[in-house]
Amino acid sequence: MSIVDVHTHMFTRRWLELLRASGDPYGVVVRPDGRDEIYRGPTPVVFPQPGHFDYGIRIEHMDRAGIDVSIVSLTCPNVYWGGEAVSVEAARESNDSMADAERAYPGRIKWFTSLPWQYPERAVEELARTCDRGAAGAIVLANVAGRSLTEPAFEPIWAEIDRRGLPVLVHPGEPPGADLMDMGRYDLSWSVGFMFDTTLAITRMVFDGFLDRFANLSLIVAHGGAALPYLVGRFAKGDEVELPGRRRMTAAPLDYLRRMYHDCITYDLGALRYLVSVVGADRVLFGTDWPHQVHDVAGSLANTAALPAEQRDAIRGANATSLFRL
Repeated sequence: MSIVDVHTHMFTRRWLELLRASGDPYGVVVRPDGRDEIYRGPTPVVFPQPGHFDYGIRIEHMDRAGIDVSIVSLTCPNVYWGGEAVSVEAARESNDSMADAERAYPGRIKWFTSLPWQYPERAVEELARTCDRGAAGAIVLANVAGRSLTEPAFEPIWAEIDRRGLPVLVHPGEPPGADLMDMGRYDLSWSVGFMFDTTLAITRMVFDGFLDRFANLSLIVAHGGAALPYLVGRFAKGDEVELPGRRRMTAAPLDYLRRMYHDCITYDLGALRYLVSVVGADRVLFGTDWPHQVHDVAGSLANTAALPAEQRDAIRGANATSLFRL
């Protein structure tokens, strides 16, 4: 069975230089060890690694780990900065590099397109252009420069993604208010804030009836579904006591979570088993978060290996092969 990594990231040097020059409110800070790290104010966002920039390193890593296909994406802060012209340029730069990599490594590299989401007309244009170049899906951060994914202004983008039936990786960034909540200390934005950002975004989609309006969407929830699996009972109780006139869903909250996909990046076998018990093994995909410093290639392989063979094979490759028509 092939192993397909759906949560793994790439940058380009040009993207980093655009961020350095025009990335407000983000900035590139030189660490005490002389390496670059991306911050928003006092909050660390991402620490670039050599593998983020080099597909040769990536392919060598994939071969050693036994990963057959990587579906790469740009991580936070994506391209939600710098104004319209810079955002569009950053998206095109990243997307074109991934399209070129797919051609250079056929059968090994697929990719999620990044869109200048805060400029919906330009985002739809970039979606069309990159689908023509072979994008396998799209990535969106759980908040778009502090804005909710369910905002009416973004509906034209979602409508076009829905029309095309594209998978969408929902990846966290630093949540709005991270500075006020002191999440820069101890890197809490990564350990807690990212989970909060994803959980809030997806919960809002569920209770908004978002997946009723966009029924062809295949959402992929990063990092083991964040806190969503643990909150299913609370969601059910909230739905039970809601006033009927305010209810926007047509199904139960858990039904929506079982329509989505969730990657296996939990860093813990017990958490992965619980995720499977909630959403089903057919709704879990293999991911590693490579090459971030916090990647868990070994853990994702070991944790999926500990599952029953049918679940292991579904998560490692069969589900993604079907979803992405590989």
